[in-house]
Amino acid sequence: MHRIAVIDKDLCKPKNCSLECIAFCPLNRDGGKCITLSEEDRSKAIAVIDEDICNGCGICVKKCPFEAITIINLAEELEERKVHQYGQNSFRLYNIPVPRSNAVVGLLGRNGIGKSTVLNIVAGLLKPNLGRYDDEPSWDEVIEHFRGTAVKEHLKAVAEKRLRVAMKPQQVYLIAKVFKGTARELLDRYDESGDAMHYAKRLALDDSLDRYVNELSGGELQRLAVAVAASKDADLYLFDEPSSYNDVYQRLEVARVINEIAGKGKSVMIVEHDLTMLDYLSDYVHILYGEPGVYGMVSDAMSTNTAINEFLQGYISSINVRFRDRAFRFESATSGEDLIMEEVVAEYTRIEKSHPGFRLVADGARVRKGEVVGIVGANALGKTTLMRMIAGVDKPDAGEFRMNARISYKPQYLEQDYEYDVRTLLSEAYGKGIEGSSAEALIVEPLRIRKMYDKMVKNLSGGELQKVAIASCLLRDADIYAMDEPSAFLDVEDRITVARFIQRFVKGQGRSAIIVDHDMHMVDMVADTLIVFTGMPGREGYATRTLSKRDGMNLFLKGLDVTFRRDEESNRPRINKMHSRLDRMQKEKGLYYAI
Repeated sequence: MHRIAVIDKDLCKPKNCSLECIAFCPLNRDGGKCITLSEEDRSKAIAVIDEDICNGCGICVKKCPFEAITIINLAEELEERKVHQYGQNSFRLYNIPVPRSNAVVGLLGRNGIGKSTVLNIVAGLLKPNLGRYDDEPSWDEVIEHFRGTAVKEHLKAVAEKRLRVAMKPQQVYLIAKVFKGTARELLDRYDESGDAMHYAKRLALDDSLDRYVNELSGGELQRLAVAVAASKDADLYLFDEPSSYNDVYQRLEVARVINEIAGKGKSVMIVEHDLTMLDYLSDYVHILYGEPGVYGMVSDAMSTNTAINEFLQGYISSINVRFRDRAFRFESATSGEDLIMEEVVAEYTRIEKSHPGFRLVADGARVRKGEVVGIVGANALGKTTLMRMIAGVDKPDAGEFRMNARISYKPQYLEQDYEYDVRTLLSEAYGKGIEGSSAEALIVEPLRIRKMYDKMVKNLSGGELQKVAIASCLLRDADIYAMDEPSAFLDVEDRITVARFIQRFVKGQGRSAIIVDHDMHMVDMVADTLIVFTGMPGREGYATRTLSKRDGMNLFLKGLDVTFRRDEESNRPRINKMHSRLDRMQKEKGLYYAI
């Protein structure tokens, strides 16, 4: 076996511990130097593990008070498949996918598993070092390493700068930091194909073109970045999480634009956590599995349906590898209704709320104990406005809320300018120390955030911050938990975990929840009933009464002009290809949500 030892540099704090990893290592106690410090000054040092002599006993992992060490044993032959390693005791990637002409290749896996590393290597932004981080190989050595494979030809084209690449980055908010002009000016600068205005129109950016980039919303920035990448004259197009910040309507149009690029004979590769988008977009999918932040393994390409179902199963049948000890399976649309009580904890009459240039009208609705109400609809129709009124942050202009319930609210946009660590933030939400409490076992552990206790809130990734915000919301003593877009920045596994946990928590504790989200898989898993928003974005919004999930999804999907069916193997909702036989048949029957 080959040993992988990874030190989380954010968590390793020798100045705040008794160096338990060094003191209890059996090899160290026998006079060896398996674990040492990177330098003498403990305030600046971190632990260093010699993987060549480590015996994988795992004692240091258990003794580290900050859970900063991970030790994993892998088969020795996998070392030959190592593509890149960032440094000593750091993340490493095994295998690499190859783009395909006239096709969209998807990458599916957890955050921190190597998807962005793959894109950077494929794009030529990162030269693979084959694990030789202290003795970087030349391009000739890298290309020779992959002889006899399709990877060789791709990397050779990259090394010789024959491959033209267009890339939409994951962190679109950084665009405003490097470009100070308008959206139109940005498109004009990179419009190599002459199609920039065509894509701007397709992606509903007409009203945003003459605004400065730093004035755009997250969704506008995302679609602008997609339009910029699509407008380049390239051989390979890479899109890292193109659905973030966008509503379902916008996500579908982004998907159609990306498919249009592939249809021109180009190669396209995407990273996407919204399974609806991935299913709709991809021709082939590679699963990335391993241990987040430690190592990532790239599977061979599979058909999209096979890859998604095997990812949900946690088992890759072609190589007989199980990478998760449990399978994810979706339930029927009515599975949680029998646990809803008749006691009404909150209700409101027909209400109205106006802002300059915008008016919201919502039919009366109610929330029962044990019920999770999902809210769906396009952006800028007033969903957040309704949530703020439910939470008591804003008041309606007409109508009234009858609330005897305490409400805990998680907003859509999360503040990160918090000068304390995660432990302090969660303790403040709980009202007392979180460590060792029943709430820690009930909420923190299932959401897998205990390991973040010592991390500063301002240093958290988007996904980490989202999970901490969800935990903070649930730790408050409330009757209704209102959450705006809890799926944002979460990977597929975390979205499923969060959705299932919210359902179990609400019903098990006799509470209620109201969830706004654009991920249809998330909504399908978490919601018992639905409120559907329609109208003209930015001008007028209308919200229905509380509908059954079947009726609500049918109404919503009819407005989208798309149909869903259940996958026979995983029972997940699958979007039908536009104008396919199933799509036409379901539309003829008026059955947009076939359950």
